[in-house]
Amino acid sequence: MIYFKKLRWRNFLSTGNQFIEVDLAKSPSTLIIGMNGAGKSTLLDALCFVLFNRSFRDIKKEQLVNTINNADCEIECELETHNKKYKIIRGIKPNVFEIYSDGILLDQMASNVDYQNMLEQNILKCNYRAFCQVVILGSTSYEPFMHLRARYRREVVEEILDIRVFSHMDLLLRQKQGELNKSVVDVKHRYDLMQEKYELQKNHFEQIQNRDNTDIEYRKEQLKENAQSNYDYNQKLQLFNEKIISTKAEVWGGDQHNKKANELYKLEAKIETNLERHKSSLDFFENNDNCPTCTQPIDLTFKQNKLSDEKRKIWELESGLKKLSKEAEITEAKIEEMNKIAERLSELNISVAKVNTSISEINRHSNRLDTEIVKLETESKDTNKVADELKQIEEDLKLVNFEKIKVVEDKKYIDIAREILNDTGVKANIIKKYLPIMNNLINKYLQAMDFFVNFHLDEEFNETIKSRFRDNFNYNSFSEGEKLRIDLALLFTWRTIAKMKNSTNTNLLILDEIFDSSLDGQGTDDFFKILKTLTKENTFIISHKGDILFDRFTNIIKFEKYKNFTRLK
Repeated sequence: MIYFKKLRWRNFLSTGNQFIEVDLAKSPSTLIIGMNGAGKSTLLDALCFVLFNRSFRDIKKEQLVNTINNADCEIECELETHNKKYKIIRGIKPNVFEIYSDGILLDQMASNVDYQNMLEQNILKCNYRAFCQVVILGSTSYEPFMHLRARYRREVVEEILDIRVFSHMDLLLRQKQGELNKSVVDVKHRYDLMQEKYELQKNHFEQIQNRDNTDIEYRKEQLKENAQSNYDYNQKLQLFNEKIISTKAEVWGGDQHNKKANELYKLEAKIETNLERHKSSLDFFENNDNCPTCTQPIDLTFKQNKLSDEKRKIWELESGLKKLSKEAEITEAKIEEMNKIAERLSELNISVAKVNTSISEINRHSNRLDTEIVKLETESKDTNKVADELKQIEEDLKLVNFEKIKVVEDKKYIDIAREILNDTGVKANIIKKYLPIMNNLINKYLQAMDFFVNFHLDEEFNETIKSRFRDNFNYNSFSEGEKLRIDLALLFTWRTIAKMKNSTNTNLLILDEIFDSSLDGQGTDDFFKILKTLTKENTFIISHKGDILFDRFTNIIKFEKYKNFTRLK
């Protein structure tokens, strides 16, 4: 059982720098009153935040710090459970999270998430959702059990019945199952590889045992053939090289012929240019008697001399051009002959390259044959070594097979354990056992609040509600006041079950403005009848109807705003 003692906070929401402290164990029934916005519900947010790092209402963490001081937000909670006294401190700006056990600070883990898990699983033994279902009933931000999805309903009931341990075990087994699945795949793969290696070695051993000298003799015969082929190719190579030498002698001086041809082409072009110039001059003097520039007549003697001189020069140039063209033709013929010889030389070089490639390939093949002959001769002499290796591989195969059998068997047990621990296994049997008790308690509390229906939860936590006339309803069929009666009945049922199981059992019950919403006068009277039975618990009720409820409580706390800060009056 969790026995809450004190809760104190400062710089939290509208609370200032001075601590507000509430003695949670002082009175069996406490009424909390105050104006709207005075900070009555801050108690809920402070309690949830210090325990679960989240407020009861939907408020972001950075908005929980008092906006005026904007620093040193701190909440402290003192409680006792498992015969140990705990003090939990949580703060913002700066961030603080400390847990003290009997005055000694518990070792803080590297991650606040791990530290929080340790608080929920080892100390409180409940999570936020289960805590709210058993300890708190509010008009805002509270999600009644009937509004939860089926999986969250199951989670709450598992916490209350203290069977979440099976879920944790199932989670651990699921992780182990994943590891074993990988191990099974790995060991089967290793077994297959080892089996393949064993078969190869076994075949190799059988080949060695049955091998004679045929393979060696065959390879030696191939070596002889390679030697003969090598000799033949070398003879061809020598012949090609001799032809190459003689052919190179034939093409000697080829560059001079090319140079001479280029010079002849240039000279031919120069002569043709001069020839054209003299022909143009001859044509001028033959067709013109006057100078085209000065328009004076050309002297007849000068003209005759000029015509005779130009004809002579033209004849000389044309004669030289013919000789030059003939010489150029002879040079071109020689160049063409040289090109044919060069092509023949290129073909000889290609033939040499092919012969060299063949010789290299024969040499590589011969080297490979030599290696194989040495290996075959060695293996023939080393049969015992191969037999020992085969025996060792066989032993390794047996070990891997044994490991495979063990891993597969372990996985089989894990699979069976998971079948037992899942929602349809042992947890379902425990829930099935407690469901009649839960339904009886729910109907008992409903009748105590003058709500006469037959409420039934099945194993999937779906409700069936029948009226006295056997009409079927569901939760949403009822008015808000009737829904609140169902929520209260469930709340008291979970607290009763928690006491029976000593799981999420606490001295604290906080009800936030439930009398200010949908509960009528008769419902309020019936509710207080139930509260009177909770003699060993500390109930806090937040309400605006303080004037009509004062006489029902043994303690009254009033919150008020003073200079924009919340304080106790």
